[in-house]
Amino acid sequence: MYKIVLWDVDGTLLNFSASEKAALRRLFAEYGFGECTDEMLADYIKINRRYWRALERGELTKPEILVYRFREFLEKYGLNAHVAVEFNAKYQSYLGDTIVFEEGGLEAVQALKGKVVQCAATNGTIEAQKKKLRESGLDKLFDYLFISDEIGIEKPGRGFFDTVWETLEKDGVRFTKNDVIIIGDSLTSDMQGGVNAGIATCWFNPHGIENNSQLNLDYEISSLSQVLAIIGAL
Repeated sequence: MYKIVLWDVDGTLLNFSASEKAALRRLFAEYGFGECTDEMLADYIKINRRYWRALERGELTKPEILVYRFREFLEKYGLNAHVAVEFNAKYQSYLGDTIVFEEGGLEAVQALKGKVVQCAATNGTIEAQKKKLRESGLDKLFDYLFISDEIGIEKPGRGFFDTVWETLEKDGVRFTKNDVIIIGDSLTSDMQGGVNAGIATCWFNPHGIENNSQLNLDYEISSLSQVLAIIGAL
């Protein structure tokens, strides 16, 4: 039985795609940019993913990628890219206005409440993540909230996990790394981070994506309902 569960939030417990689409379409309407089509959304997702990978590799800073992604996206469609800074600031707030759980996500966290130590382990801005955690009710279910913006280091950096260990130890939580598992949808962030930290990894892969990462993972699941059997808490 694992004693400590590190949960990724976006794309794992919460359907980030739903929040992302709603926020972008609201912003397009607000700025008079016309319709934000499915094709445009798909383009933005690719651009955004590329910038986050650059952040994970240490090539850009968080403030840079948050603005650069929107600047590139807006320029591609001939829209006013000068609003990128303001656009991003509003986007961070709007992300927390649409809360959609991945199937089985809330139920899994509720079932594990009080049986294991549950931690949010999320990359993202303080404003967006705290609002999502608050509006979803996850802030009341988790024992700890670890947000990269507050820590100052993104997953998969070891420093992110060092902060987790230091916080737990300071609170008197007795554990070894064999007691810890991270559950997340990102190979480059969550799974690589788990490998870097020397803890068990559980890849949430509901769409059956091929693992081309060369990472040796402990578990792969297509449904969050499978988590309970893996944790062994029930």
